[in-house]
Amino acid sequence: MVLTRANRSDRIFRLLLLLLSVWASAAVQAAQPVITVIIDDMGNHGGWGEAALRIPGPVTYAFLPHTPHAVRLARAAHADGKEVMLHLPMQSHEGNRLGPGSLTLHMTEQAFQRTLDDNLAAVPHVQGINNHMGSLLTRHPGAMAWLMQGIGRHGPLYFVDSRTTLATVGEQVATEYQVPNARRDVFLDNNRDPAAIEHQFRQLVRQARRKGYAIGIGHPYPETSQVLTEQLSRLEALGVRLIPASEMIRHQRSVRTWHASSSPSPKVAKNSKQSPLSTCCEEPESK
Repeated sequence: MVLTRANRSDRIFRLLLLLLSVWASAAVQAAQPVITVIIDDMGNHGGWGEAALRIPGPVTYAFLPHTPHAVRLARAAHADGKEVMLHLPMQSHEGNRLGPGSLTLHMTEQAFQRTLDDNLAAVPHVQGINNHMGSLLTRHPGAMAWLMQGIGRHGPLYFVDSRTTLATVGEQVATEYQVPNARRDVFLDNNRDPAAIEHQFRQLVRQARRKGYAIGIGHPYPETSQVLTEQLSRLEALGVRLIPASEMIRHQRSVRTWHASSSPSPKVAKNSKQSPLSTCCEEPESK
């Protein structure tokens, strides 16, 4: 078949329209605020864990190592297309009981790395790590350096700092060791009252709308599962999108890269004052 000049022009025009449509769709998706919801403390309670796995959408689940239901529920989460993390117990400033597999400051480096290895082996399909408690250990650069070295030995794992203390150096050390990382923005259920959880979820959405993304951490409480099931079904109306933790880290990295390449070099501020947050109170432990 011989194409006439008119037919050729028409095909080129249609192709350009298709490319423009694809580009516009990608641009809209990229501009849409995104949230990640991580459910911590999975593995201790079978019934609560099963209910939490029924929360709709790409929720991320963080499993405590060596707990009775961790292996079964982690495999079920993975089979359902959900992302699995290791919820790594770390020493707290208050001396809270941590359970099996905890990392503490009195450990030798060998014991520290062996415990980390055992914990990773105890939970199948792990793609990343976040800290369980850890308000003491996460403020120590040496201990966090051991952690990031250990993560590096296990391939492409990421780290999410639960930020149980404002003094944490988790993000800083992870970045120094080139471990993909992000930070928690909102705790969803320190208060288990459904109205309080819903309020915290709205805070998560507001933060995402303001800066483009936000990470919320909750627990497999029945109240949390109920509220999240209701709220996540309304995401389209709220104008935000739910993504797993690994995608959130890639998204944040791309946003930072874009801002860095498109913004002029910042000038050094004179007479700058210390941020009030640097001396503020310690945040509550994630339990």
